[in-house]
Amino acid sequence: MKFNLKNKTAIVTGAGSGIGKAIATTLGSHNAHVHIFELNEELATNTAQEIERFGGKATAHLCDVTNQKEVLELLESISKTSTIDILINNAGIAHIGSLEKTSVEDLDRVYAVNIKGVYNCMYAAIPFMKKSGGVILNMTSIASSVGIADRFAYSMSKGAALTMTYSVAKDYLEYGIRCNCISPARIHTPFVDGFIKNNYPGEEAEMFDKLSKTQPIGRMGKPQEVADLALYLCSDEASFITGTEFPIDGGFIKLNN
Repeated sequence: MKFNLKNKTAIVTGAGSGIGKAIATTLGSHNAHVHIFELNEELATNTAQEIERFGGKATAHLCDVTNQKEVLELLESISKTSTIDILINNAGIAHIGSLEKTSVEDLDRVYAVNIKGVYNCMYAAIPFMKKSGGVILNMTSIASSVGIADRFAYSMSKGAALTMTYSVAKDYLEYGIRCNCISPARIHTPFVDGFIKNNYPGEEAEMFDKLSKTQPIGRMGKPQEVADLALYLCSDEASFITGTEFPIDGGFIKLNN
């Protein structure tokens, strides 16, 4: 069986819905024991139960990734019964607005989750991974490498996650730790549906079609497509890959000109 994660312990942050849930269930279906870190306890439990229904192993944890003490304690607890083999930093929040429409409170909120949260989880996981190797996968965005209108704070945060990926990949090569990132374009998740409903009432179908066509391929991506790429990068089949960004963007970066 290719991409078999048997005897691997994986941590997925923000795995209650959307891309994170798809990644967690996919890793679980390939025999990893998945630990779900979520602010929403109900969503975390639902994801864990879904994994368990098809015979997988999962544990739900209520966790605020912006709280370093909380993250450190959880990693320490998990390490007592298993290795820490895979960390997927998926938890993140969005913000819409140019620099002038980004308050310091907005900036701090995005920074706390999208940058500090990634730092906290890697900081907690690295000491354990140094003992036996491991894989870190950060969820970045096309906004980390190309200009997206009205995404000042979000782009800032994803650019930081991208360069943190490069730094960690280089610094921990000798310990058998691989660190990569995935940069999606627009993926059809509940967040997208909520954004359209809240901002374009009565025009949902038109806006969905318009946003879909911003990808040259003509549609939004699916969470499962991101999850399948994550599965590969976390598996031994990708053992020669580190320090690399993987756009999954329907041609957005290279063909949108």
